[in-house]
Amino acid sequence: MAREDEGRGPAGDDVRSFLRRVSDSRSAALLDEWLVWARPEQLPPAGEWTTWLYMGGRGTGKTRAGAEWIRARVTSGIGRHIALVASTAADGRNVMIEGESGLLAIAPARDRPVFEPSKRRLTWPNGAIATLFSAEQPEALRGPQHDTAWCDELAKWKHLARAWDNLQLGLRLGMLPRQVITTTPRALAGLKAIMARSDTVMTRGTSYDNRANLAPTWFAEIIRRYEGTRFGRQELNAELLDDVQGALWTRAMLDAARLAHDTVPPAMARVVVGVDPSGTGGGDARASIGIVAAGKGIDGLGYVLADFTCALSPAGWGRRVAEAVSAHKADCVVAEANFGGAMVESVLSTANVGARVKMVTASRGKIVRAEPIAALYEQNRVRHVGAFSALEDQLVALTTDGYVGEGSPDRADAMIWALTELMLQHDAMEPWYAIARKQGFNL
Repeated sequence: MAREDEGRGPAGDDVRSFLRRVSDSRSAALLDEWLVWARPEQLPPAGEWTTWLYMGGRGTGKTRAGAEWIRARVTSGIGRHIALVASTAADGRNVMIEGESGLLAIAPARDRPVFEPSKRRLTWPNGAIATLFSAEQPEALRGPQHDTAWCDELAKWKHLARAWDNLQLGLRLGMLPRQVITTTPRALAGLKAIMARSDTVMTRGTSYDNRANLAPTWFAEIIRRYEGTRFGRQELNAELLDDVQGALWTRAMLDAARLAHDTVPPAMARVVVGVDPSGTGGGDARASIGIVAAGKGIDGLGYVLADFTCALSPAGWGRRVAEAVSAHKADCVVAEANFGGAMVESVLSTANVGARVKMVTASRGKIVRAEPIAALYEQNRVRHVGAFSALEDQLVALTTDGYVGEGSPDRADAMIWALTELMLQHDAMEPWYAIARKQGFNL
């Protein structure tokens, strides 16, 4: 077995080609060599560190990476007193020890440890011992000393702070005490504190990275159902998502607004394309032109239909607006006139967008314009037809103190203009000022 910090393994196609050229006995031996099969992010980083945080999506191969790291520590003789910490005792036994990628399954017959369930103990032929702990009983970690630890699904730990602190106080044996954390992320203060430590190194992996080793039906159903949603971004893409204090939109609000993947929206009574020009010549990703199509259904609800935002020249974004109008049979284009209103109107006229063009002037600040639309979300009167990750990232960065995201909220502004036209005009189901006053806004 190679050292834990040795180099990366070759790509899968290279491995298969190599195995065809070697003897059967050598091929069999290579099956036990994790460095041959591992992806780079599944191997411990080089350098000086105490904590390796491997943050990955569902099915990424986190368990295999953690088990193989423990195996490498044991085989090298570095790991002698090991703590295995899981969210529950059952998870520890079923996943970390007896699971398909657990310590028993990945060990070659010549070096397989003996598991004593009654003692929560694994013992290897060389005398190394691993003890299973549950984060539900953090005080059990008070006292025992270790040189190695594996913390699985730390974001699920019921008593994260206490269990983590007790583990750290006992991680003091040997010349190189180290630990690995394998977890799907959650926006927890404890996890963020670990990430911020100077002695923490982090690797990331997504469910897509391990697709070759996952059932095709899983991708056909689970991935299709959650791809692009907040749940999917966290559980599949391993993104650490958080809400900003004072945000007008929260992730929970946006999740509630999103239609299920198999739900067909009603017929649209009206469709509008909102446009937020950047005021530049285009071609700069930092100065995108927000273009969002939204509709008002025959059920009276607002529907965000598509995001056509781009960073193109005036002629290019004019064509994108025309595409949005054509794709969704929009009857109106609402464009902000504050940045080069005459130029914007000329671009839309030249592009022959195929719908009435209404130029609007932003006499109020972004937040004042956004608040009544956020109120519609709170009233459960807006739906998202699909996943709009970039747009939603901008919405949750609109706070009562201003926009705290990167760049400009171009997509959010375009959506707000479209929904304002559809839902908050005097000829809408309810006047916009009445909705705003009900929400306590002083107009």
